[in-house]
Amino acid sequence: MQYYLWIVIFHIMAMMSWMAMLFYQPRLYVYHTEHKNKPDFVEVVKMQEYKMYKYIGLPAMWATVISGLLMIYLRPEMLNLSDPWLFAKLFFAGLLVAYSFSMEYFRKRLEKGIYPKSGNFFRAYNEVPTVLSILIVGYVVVKTFSLLFTFITLLFGAFIIYKVLRQKPKDEA
Repeated sequence: MQYYLWIVIFHIMAMMSWMAMLFYQPRLYVYHTEHKNKPDFVEVVKMQEYKMYKYIGLPAMWATVISGLLMIYLRPEMLNLSDPWLFAKLFFAGLLVAYSFSMEYFRKRLEKGIYPKSGNFFRAYNEVPTVLSILIVGYVVVKTFSLLFTFITLLFGAFIIYKVLRQKPKDEA
């Protein structure tokens, strides 16, 4: 099982690359939305959005998922019903995967010149991977499930998202 730690390292590195996309992609959507009347700028941002998602985010997401499943396959004892931390991690990781696919949905809409959401929406949406990653990393580090930790983290995340949404909208160019 010496190679198991190499898989863990690969999993962590893949997750870091995936998270880089998840943290930056919505910021690109803010720029895209708020500067939609500047065609030259929008073309540059479209290219960045495409490359960030297709060349970094999507491959890193699949590398994270596959290496994570491989770790579970090699150590099935981690699936312990008496302390369901891994199930909680997998649930929130699944939400992160869904969030990742939503990035592609918004990218395709913006690429077509369809602006489904405001810059403030994308600022608030940008907080979602932070909240989910706090939960995921917390479960992995302490290797236990805490309803209190989960509740406080989700409540804090909801508060931050609420505050961001309540900001005055930036002037859309």
